[in-house]
Amino acid sequence: MRFVLVAGTTRTAEIDGISAAGAAPDLMAHTPSADAEIVEYGRPIRAPIVPVSPSGCPTPAVITRAIRERCNFETTVIDAGLVRPTGAPTVSVGARQGEDIRETEPVPVAHEVYEAGRQFGAALPDQTIMVGETIPGGTTTALGVLTALGEDIGVSSSLPENPLNLKRQVVEAALASSELDSGGAAGEPIHAVRSTGDPVLAAVAGLTAGALDSGTDVTLAGGTQMLAAAALVRHAGIDAPLGLATTSFVADDETVALDRACDVLDLDLEITNPRFCEGDHVSMQRYVEGEGKEGVGMGGALALARRAGIGMDSVRDGVIEAYNRLGGDTHEP
Repeated sequence: MRFVLVAGTTRTAEIDGISAAGAAPDLMAHTPSADAEIVEYGRPIRAPIVPVSPSGCPTPAVITRAIRERCNFETTVIDAGLVRPTGAPTVSVGARQGEDIRETEPVPVAHEVYEAGRQFGAALPDQTIMVGETIPGGTTTALGVLTALGEDIGVSSSLPENPLNLKRQVVEAALASSELDSGGAAGEPIHAVRSTGDPVLAAVAGLTAGALDSGTDVTLAGGTQMLAAAALVRHAGIDAPLGLATTSFVADDETVALDRACDVLDLDLEITNPRFCEGDHVSMQRYVEGEGKEGVGMGGALALARRAGIGMDSVRDGVIEAYNRLGGDTHEP
């Protein structure tokens, strides 16, 4: 089993109030690069930050890393538009940073990124892969893609209070800029990403399509951004079995209607509850309070731990160990 992390950036994240994926807006661009390093090495190497929210909620990469240390799964990082250097080894798909989706064609290389991802996915020798993502602002671009495809599916947020009205305003501006109506890109996944999406979605969709076509079992490890990726795969005409592994934090988000979304997209849903409510460390309490919820393949990693018979008490201990080794922010809950 291979864990593939697709990392990139979009300038949509720079819109005030959109994302909590970083302690400050000027540091947010480093978050995906640091996430990749934490999953690979357990700490940032070249990235100058430890990604935390303004309140001290640590990146989900801490949880994924803690579980990797217990499950020892293989990882591959795909550079899908990183704008800051990372010390993690990466595979390039020819992406560059996505622009603000309110601009015309925020992902002009969507077709090239999708095809490069598809070729890479088709060439992987693994029987099973899990695909995660890290991109600040990604739930807003996910909503843009879902709307362009005509899929009435909600999105979650890294913030305790989901700024849905703001996201919808941004998506409306994106559709207007691209001269699209809701559903105007139905059956045209590349057009949807090029007009309202981000480079990570293009890469995840292409990778998934290529892997499925070659007979590889694929589970999308994440939340509502992965629902958008699944929608792109389905609108590409691919109906092969496809899974979604996510956290109880996303499943409990009433703005998402996760079960209905998975029914619409024909996804096998797996939900894992890490029972962070039983811990009193900041690395878990902020999630209980509604921050973070998903990202960096956290839901998939938790599913792998459960499948391996690793108890959630062991996972929680590992999260504290991984967090403390970072030597980063020490907010108290």
